[in-house]
Amino acid sequence: MNIEAFAIVFAIFIVAVLYSSVGHGGASGYLALMAFLAVAPEVTRPTALVLNLFVASIAALQFFRAGHFSWSLFWPFAVTSIPFAFVGGMAKLPTNVYKIVLGLVLLFAAFRLAWTFASDDGEVREPKLWICLVIGAVIGLLSGLVGVGGGIFLTPVLLLMHWSETKTAAGNSALFIFVNSAAGLAGNYVQVSILPSTAWFWILAAIAGGAIGSLLGATKFDSLTLRRVLAAVLLFASVKLIFV
Repeated sequence: MNIEAFAIVFAIFIVAVLYSSVGHGGASGYLALMAFLAVAPEVTRPTALVLNLFVASIAALQFFRAGHFSWSLFWPFAVTSIPFAFVGGMAKLPTNVYKIVLGLVLLFAAFRLAWTFASDDGEVREPKLWICLVIGAVIGLLSGLVGVGGGIFLTPVLLLMHWSETKTAAGNSALFIFVNSAAGLAGNYVQVSILPSTAWFWILAAIAGGAIGSLLGATKFDSLTLRRVLAAVLLFASVKLIFV
């Protein structure tokens, strides 16, 4: 393994640790990394979703075992996001405009979360079913279009609307990412066959990073730490979407 290949593996490991600690699969980080290292564009989208599957499944299990998951909160978002993620995965549309818009949204979410660092999670409110269904559909479609699992959108929505406390939001987002990544890949399954042979090293690095990060996020980090990490993740993702 040459230096460049090792650098990619190590960077994927770091991205997986950081993102899985807040219940994310890391697709936006992998996309930014692969773009920076000049990986072929047709490879980046399916690769990011494949890595998402492994990291998000590990994170979902860790947060579930720690008691940070709510089925009643999860299913209304997932039931509409899954089919729309499949449709988004099938689409072959230019994503430049979507990336800029989504980057600005994530930038706002990052600063909004940073601004409320001093406060607690506050009282959790139950969202209306129809709102969850609409948000799930929008997130699913956008996720399929840009090649992410959607947790980077769902988590700030849950927190900013006070629909969940931080760790439950992370646990729900992890499973949400897994099902949407699977749906996005199903809609774009042909490109999975062109993954490079080195992808197995990337997967192993993502699994290791996901195991470490999700364990820290589910059992060690406190709520304030998770908010800080999440704000940093959202800021990084927004810069990537706008400028990369």
